[in-house]
Amino acid sequence: MSHVLVVDDEPAICWSLRELLRDDGHEVTIASSAEEAIAAAGSKRPDAIVLDVRLPGMDGLSAMAKLKKVSGSAPIIVMTAFGNLETAVRAVDEGAFDYLTKPFELDEAADAIRRALALSERDRSTAKRKTETGNENEIVGTTPTMQSVFRQVALVAASSAPVLITGESGTGKGLVARAIHANGSRRDGPFVAVSLPALDERRIERELFGEMPEPTGKATKKSHRKGLLETADGGTVLLDEVGDIPPALQVKLLRAIEEQEVVPVGSTQPVSIDVRVLSATNRDLSELMASGGFREDLFFRLSVVQIALPPLRDRVEDVPLLARHFVNLAGSHGEFSPSAMCELSSRLWPGNVRELRNAVENAALVARGGSIEVSHLPPALTHSGGRSLDPTEDLRAATARWIKEQLRPLDLEASDAALYEDFLTAAEPALLETILTQVGNNRTAAARLLGLHRATLRQKLQNYGLPRET
Repeated sequence: MSHVLVVDDEPAICWSLRELLRDDGHEVTIASSAEEAIAAAGSKRPDAIVLDVRLPGMDGLSAMAKLKKVSGSAPIIVMTAFGNLETAVRAVDEGAFDYLTKPFELDEAADAIRRALALSERDRSTAKRKTETGNENEIVGTTPTMQSVFRQVALVAASSAPVLITGESGTGKGLVARAIHANGSRRDGPFVAVSLPALDERRIERELFGEMPEPTGKATKKSHRKGLLETADGGTVLLDEVGDIPPALQVKLLRAIEEQEVVPVGSTQPVSIDVRVLSATNRDLSELMASGGFREDLFFRLSVVQIALPPLRDRVEDVPLLARHFVNLAGSHGEFSPSAMCELSSRLWPGNVRELRNAVENAALVARGGSIEVSHLPPALTHSGGRSLDPTEDLRAATARWIKEQLRPLDLEASDAALYEDFLTAAEPALLETILTQVGNNRTAAARLLGLHRATLRQKLQNYGLPRET
């Protein structure tokens, strides 16, 4: 039996966790403040601590150092309903074992606590670091998908593992890469972003790996021109749009990453490097691998950790926050009128956050410091055919095609086909899976978004065999 200290001023959370842990045979101590928790941990050392950030008096993050002093190596699981990247990074910086965003599933909490208890006897040391991303490089978002991104960035920053950042163009892959570098142990070293499509195809090998100058009439110089990988020595390199690297260079890049050395063009002598490799792409690398355009071994080396960024249309709740953020960056004091903010939130933003920023900066310039109105916004982007992006229209068209296909073989007057149930069976699993993915498989949040009771959602998931094994 283990001893778990739960620190939260919400009685419902404390009761749920206490019942969960007691069912597993653990002893549970409840504290409603940081001060009470420190006293309790000093009285009887816990094997694990579940700690809320927002507490009366001393906040949870400020209390972590004192809790660790009195509880020794007890892992601390941080809970918060107000998370952002700074909170996630600070929690990990203070030595948090895991990070839960409210509301969470009890199964998720149980798994985190079990892993914490399994490690409770180990000494844990975490390198101290502070968030160094300024306003220009701040990642903004409060939706569950962005909370998950913040948590991944915070957890992976402390390691040197290669990270593959995926997402559509304009979703902020470069910002995530900079945040990983700025919050890691290499933050004092160089950050070198390499846009692979921008490199001259005839010189890309020299740009990446460097080159040895050709000998002159005199003695050959031993020095060489550094490539971008060597320039990033002691720091981080971002290989942007890594899917565009020519197949002929992929073997050499793989060797450079695995061996941490480069061989300049025109030389046979390797040069040692110490570089963390981050890569980003808006392409489907699995399709490229299937077609032979990208090596599987290079993919697996680059994607030790994967962070997928959502398109802006999948986190429209963040649009007002982002819009105000970009207005501030533009140095404008203008406020959005309700109709202008409604217009921003209703657009689909095919260019994602980059398009939103351009639109906001344009509107702020036109508004000249006054209230930003709909008339100040640039026109919404459209398909190449001129039709506005409209998922509802696409859904209706797809539904009509599906119905026609189902009706085609039927006798419309004599058939007893249950098309309504068939349609739900075809469409509902996609709805449920998409919502679950957006909220990080948090069933409580999914049920709330769907307007369903949790028991109803649970039954539907069981009926459809969701979530599916991956």
